[in-house]
Amino acid sequence: MSLPQPVADSLKQVFGFEQLRNGQQQVIENLLSGHSSLAIFPTGSGKSLCYQLTALHLPNLTLVVSPLLALMKDQLDFLSQKGIAAASLDSTLSAEQYQQVISNVKANKIKILMISVERFKNERFRRFIESVPISMLVVDEAHCISEWGHNFRPDYLKLPHYKAQLNIPLTLLLTATATNKVKLDMANKFSIATEHIVQTGFYRSNLNLSVEAVKEVDKKQALLEHISAKTGQHESGIVYVTLQQSAEDIAGYLMQNNINAQAYHAGMDNDKRAQIQLDFMANKIDVVVATIAFGMGVDKANIRFVIHYDLPKSIENYSQEIGRAGRDGQGSDCITLANLDSLNTLENFVYGDTPELSGIQALLTQIKTHCYSTHNGDNWEFQLYDLSNQTNIRQLPLKTLLVQLELQGLLKPLYSYFAEYKIKLLVEQQTLLSRFNPQRQAFLSQIFAHTDFKRIWGVINFDSLLEAMPNERNRIIAALEYLAEHELIELQTRMMTEVYQLDLARLNQPDLAEQLHQYFVDKEQKEIARIASLIRFFELDKCLSFNLAAYFGDKQAPTHCGHCSVCEGKVAKLNYSTTPQWPQDTVLKETLNALTNYLAGKEETVSQETYCHFLTGISTPLFAKNRVKANVEGFGLCETLRYEAVLSKIKALNV
Repeated sequence: MSLPQPVADSLKQVFGFEQLRNGQQQVIENLLSGHSSLAIFPTGSGKSLCYQLTALHLPNLTLVVSPLLALMKDQLDFLSQKGIAAASLDSTLSAEQYQQVISNVKANKIKILMISVERFKNERFRRFIESVPISMLVVDEAHCISEWGHNFRPDYLKLPHYKAQLNIPLTLLLTATATNKVKLDMANKFSIATEHIVQTGFYRSNLNLSVEAVKEVDKKQALLEHISAKTGQHESGIVYVTLQQSAEDIAGYLMQNNINAQAYHAGMDNDKRAQIQLDFMANKIDVVVATIAFGMGVDKANIRFVIHYDLPKSIENYSQEIGRAGRDGQGSDCITLANLDSLNTLENFVYGDTPELSGIQALLTQIKTHCYSTHNGDNWEFQLYDLSNQTNIRQLPLKTLLVQLELQGLLKPLYSYFAEYKIKLLVEQQTLLSRFNPQRQAFLSQIFAHTDFKRIWGVINFDSLLEAMPNERNRIIAALEYLAEHELIELQTRMMTEVYQLDLARLNQPDLAEQLHQYFVDKEQKEIARIASLIRFFELDKCLSFNLAAYFGDKQAPTHCGHCSVCEGKVAKLNYSTTPQWPQDTVLKETLNALTNYLAGKEETVSQETYCHFLTGISTPLFAKNRVKANVEGFGLCETLRYEAVLSKIKALNV
């Protein structure tokens, strides 16, 4: 089948291409024939064109769910250059900009709208999007949907529900990294037929994979030698590290050695990060030293090298990160400076996301107590930040836990709302009211009467307002949206509150907490095994390129690529730079007793897992809300040691 002539014309006139690549053509043909599709292409192989071209030939809006602002911005810049009407709704927009996008979408002036998955929780957004006809849902980085994937995000599990709720006929899932298990899981969640899964070859002949076993003390010099050879030829690249402080330190070291480098990490101001990315894209910066916060959306064709200064999180992460090199097809080096020193850091990220059994029990108790004490029946509402502090469960695993309860039918999300609505009048109140008939004037006057104005801004008291006007919340919010849309008020919202319906009888089953805890323990072990697979991959004595492709189901790659370190006769064996040293038992006992006494003063109990988190330097909500790191010495005392070994030591000490 060839492309319909109007589509072929758009390909040439809008995008400047005479023809599509094989995978792209098959995906677009699927979509134009009304079949949802899953596209698995290597990084830089043109996944985005599949939805961009298709969207131009669908009657209504294409809604794109993307995991990162940087990814959205890059896509929007590209679409703008091509004259395609596209926009995003994100946290960087002012009230006026947000309202303009809403108006443009309603007026059918926008073909492509980009959002984060969290946007669906926004009460204002949901009211808006339910009124908009949508032709296609696109999920970028779609591996986030799968619990078997390397970057599972619990909110993504709700996307099939949103698709059904909004009556969206087509879905396109896009990813560069999916094992066979992840691929089938993604397709199943959206009822995508096997024949509509399009997977192109994974192997990229222009990437030279190299693993070098380097002691920590020698790493900086090795890094400098590699980069000096490259930047002397005016070539650019990315250096990946695990920690934000490492990004600052390594970038500083390179700058001292006359390398035009900048650090980039999530702890930086958004504007600064955006400027660094722009400068890198414009060849004003040669080297970006970054955590994994940098990369998605960086579509720079001439990145000549990607160096992993620290171990990546998994084979999937490694594949994504090296995939940013050589998108112009020219030879590019992907170098890993490897030892086992940062192994425990990677593992600690995993262990920190496993809730304690006591935390899960506290969550279940709180749900039931809230319902009985507030006479809400089988409804439960909460704010995520507060719930995280109350249960000592980090926000991401807490979201995962709630999704698990949802999948088991114990919770059902009803809606979410903002606990706080703030308004600023842009015209005098009487002038505003005079624009409406007497009935609507009375309605708006009630809203203003229950708004606590402090100088400029006022907070609406919904408790008293809904006593005066029962069951009118939706109408009140619609009125506020109308006033904001017509620039009569400025509207701000905060404190997202989730409301769930509960099956209280099933929530009382005696072993529920243990079942949920076991789910997280199993997930933890799977992630630890994923890290072990990464180490085994780096120590392979057979072609790295072939084995990397095979990991993602591509058996067509050459068994001997001839341009990886193994094919060149350099097999890596990774070791610790130095043998990690244990503190004396007396020091450990004194530290843990001090922690116990401090938290007892805060009316908090301490478990063996809490001890282990403290000694290995894993932050928790319990530590943050009680300012433990600032008040108890010894946080991270055993950070060079592996978590399981530290936990065994704590049990042996019998503190």
